[in-house]
Amino acid sequence: MKPSPVMYALIVNDFQTALGKDNMQRKTFRTSDGAELSYISAGSGQPIVMLHGWSQSAEQFKYQIPVFAEHYQAIAIDLRGHGESEKVRFGYRIARLAQDIHELISTLQLQKPHLFGHSMGCSLIWSYLDLFGLDEFDRLVLVDQSPLVISRSHWDAQEIAESGAVFTAEQLNAAVHTLENGNAEELTRSLLTSMVTPAMSEEQFEWIVECNQRLPRTIAATLLYNHAHTDWRDQIIRIHKPTLIIAGRKSLIPWTSQVWINQSIPDSELEIFEADEGGGHFTFIENPEKFNRRVLQFLSQNP
Repeated sequence: MKPSPVMYALIVNDFQTALGKDNMQRKTFRTSDGAELSYISAGSGQPIVMLHGWSQSAEQFKYQIPVFAEHYQAIAIDLRGHGESEKVRFGYRIARLAQDIHELISTLQLQKPHLFGHSMGCSLIWSYLDLFGLDEFDRLVLVDQSPLVISRSHWDAQEIAESGAVFTAEQLNAAVHTLENGNAEELTRSLLTSMVTPAMSEEQFEWIVECNQRLPRTIAATLLYNHAHTDWRDQIIRIHKPTLIIAGRKSLIPWTSQVWINQSIPDSELEIFEADEGGGHFTFIENPEKFNRRVLQFLSQNP
């Protein structure tokens, strides 16, 4: 499916001006523990639930939502504390965020949705499998997340490559300390610089930085610590849903770990974006035309 010129014209314009129109609205719901969460809903038809990464926001899918909404009901949530969701002081654990998604799906009574995760959003999918199973979903899209973020000192090079570990325990502790007590903005910029290709414009990069900093840095530290310490490999090998895995050759996340995920999920496809195709961590921002085309092609396949 090729997105229409009308949809890309909408994308070029300010995304915020589209919100509030009949086919794209920002709404809220309240979780069982009292957090008010914001989400964007656009289009109609079979739902696709979109989960952003650590310290990101639903708005970062601005190149996908209008296009996906031509064919599906696209729902993109701001996880608790992120974007326009309430900055509560509790619940910043992957399991609680997965529970939030479960409650959103139940509240909206979504039938056989597709589930799309980027970065930490993939960890939410794996946690959802652990807690609730994936029977209610149709297809999965996993975009650039390591099965485990922290390496272990006794691992050899192959296990580090397959796990996709990007931090040692000492490096993670230092990053968490800086987010809590040090120069948090400098660290945020440094992390994001490692996630994009040199072709990204300064304007686009500054927008990503701004989206990230909507999550208070002390909360970001708490969530990063929890996110990084869980090994999801035992859950990944349990997935038996059609799955598309998208990676970037020059991403912070080692592409070798995405090959391992592909090999571990029987009914899965792997798409690796090369460096000159915007193949960093944010492929959906750097090359939305190819990204959207590939995802829509996968979702439209017959069972």
